[in-house]
Amino acid sequence: MDKGARIFVAGSNGLVGSAIVRCLGTRGYANLLLPEIDELDLTNQQAVADFFQQNKPDYVLLAAAKVGGIHANNTYPAEFIHINLAIQNNVIHNSWLHGVKRLLFLGSSCIYPKFAPQPMKEEHLLTGLLEPTNEPYALAKIAGIKQCESYNRQYGTKFIAVMPTNLYGPGDNFHPENSHVLPALIRRFHEAKMLNTPEVVVWGSGTPRRELLYVDDMAAGCLHLMELADEQIAPELLSYPKPCFVNLGTGEDVTIRELAETVRAVVGFAGNLVFDASKPDGTPRKLQDVFRMHGLGWRHEVELEEGIRRTYQWFVEKYSNGLHTA
Repeated sequence: MDKGARIFVAGSNGLVGSAIVRCLGTRGYANLLLPEIDELDLTNQQAVADFFQQNKPDYVLLAAAKVGGIHANNTYPAEFIHINLAIQNNVIHNSWLHGVKRLLFLGSSCIYPKFAPQPMKEEHLLTGLLEPTNEPYALAKIAGIKQCESYNRQYGTKFIAVMPTNLYGPGDNFHPENSHVLPALIRRFHEAKMLNTPEVVVWGSGTPRRELLYVDDMAAGCLHLMELADEQIAPELLSYPKPCFVNLGTGEDVTIRELAETVRAVVGFAGNLVFDASKPDGTPRKLQDVFRMHGLGWRHEVELEEGIRRTYQWFVEKYSNGLHTA
């Protein structure tokens, strides 16, 4: 990408988008299109069409999405499928209409079947039933992948996608009910420490395994793909029927119990850890095969404990003042 190219980051204020913006800044990209949600409603077809017509972005990174953990997915399934489909349809279609040179679509590892072979390879997509707790969200993301693939096949576009594993880091959502597992644990242990609570209860049995990727590593992986020449990505990502997406992760996982114990140690909570097995576990294991991404020249850098330390430091600086009483 030319340093002066017009780059549209859709969803630039979220966990994913803000990390991409940080990474773009450090690499010298200054011509960024970063509309706030009150400036551009990505679910509004006409508004998105007008934005593309007026701004004519050269590159698009589609990080905008409605996201959440098990509770949020179970509570708002209609919102998860409707909002995500609307955003994707509008941005991807207008990227084609207005000649965007390359688009990167951010998906999720939840696209894979609940009982997919481990580690999960890109070709495992659509080979089995999805995890019911996040099926609407997963279906929307699968539709986004297939939309990119279909436009590439019919129109010769260069629309690619990444499927990040569970992300965490600065800018995360620490809501006590609607957040993902790691930020929820950070908040829960921090509040327990502040209130001298004797124990922290964690949903589920603690046995499911999860792979986690520090969000700034994710951003670096995305920009790595955007900066590769066409001839470098074409054999792997633009040659149907090969998948137009790659897994983005560490290739390593831990149990929820191990994750909770690491968070407890980082936060400095001295009480007990209790698991409520009556609550849902979700998918038993979600470990990605990252062979294709490694083959394209990228590997993660931030290990889990260090990433949790950085995230907790950011959380304390931004939110801890009065948070334990919320």
